[in-house]
Amino acid sequence: MDKNKLKEYANKLMFDMDEEEYETLSQEFAIILKQMELIDGIEGLSLVEPMTFPYLKENITLRDDEVQSILDVSDVLKNSKSVEDNRVKVPKVVE
Repeated sequence: MDKNKLKEYANKLMFDMDEEEYETLSQEFAIILKQMELIDGIEGLSLVEPMTFPYLKENITLRDDEVQSILDVSDVLKNSKSVEDNRVKVPKVVE
């Protein structure tokens, strides 16, 4: 992957790396893309259904969601740096 593209993505995610780290990441992406090309070459791959969960889903039971205690809104918000409309305000992280 192009280093300039990696820098653009890093900028969008609000972090930066030094040139050596970008070079290493670029090389690692090249390896991953080659591996994906090899996987694409597997015969009959399009006939296999993708996994949506890494484990067998048989006999999975979830506990009932029961309210055990309720926090007061003012207690929850008192440690927040920024509050708006009784909610914690966080910086925008997506475009």
